[in-house]
Amino acid sequence: VQLQASGGGLVQPGGSLTLSCAASGTIFETTAVGWYRQGPGKQRELVAAITNHGTTNYADSAKGRFTISRDSATNTVYLQMSSLKAEDTAVYYCNADRTTLRDVGWGTSGYDYWGQGTQVTVSS
Repeated sequence: VQLQASGGGLVQPGGSLTLSCAASGTIFETTAVGWYRQGPGKQRELVAAITNHGTTNYADSAKGRFTISRDSATNTVYLQMSSLKAEDTAVYYCNADRTTLRDVGWGTSGYDYWGQGTQVTVSS
């Protein structure tokens, strides 16, 4: 199983960006998926998560600005980001399944897959 994260780039403060996490198979049908980020000099943090049934969870920093969604037809999970701030600058990673389940408190799994990361830079 491979996860491919994409959609990062340079955006001005207040702008929007949509990240995509595409799976090589249909693994998202049975897993939770999380978007994580790691900013310069910071620890990795969970930004948003979604279960295979559509239940979502957001970090306080993401509430009201970010939306996580999934498209079962294309095996893709999206992270729509708006009202971006300089502090959103980070490398964003997608994860399925164990780390996300653990960090949200949804349980555990025998699977743990990571995408390669996509850089988001918010700057004027």
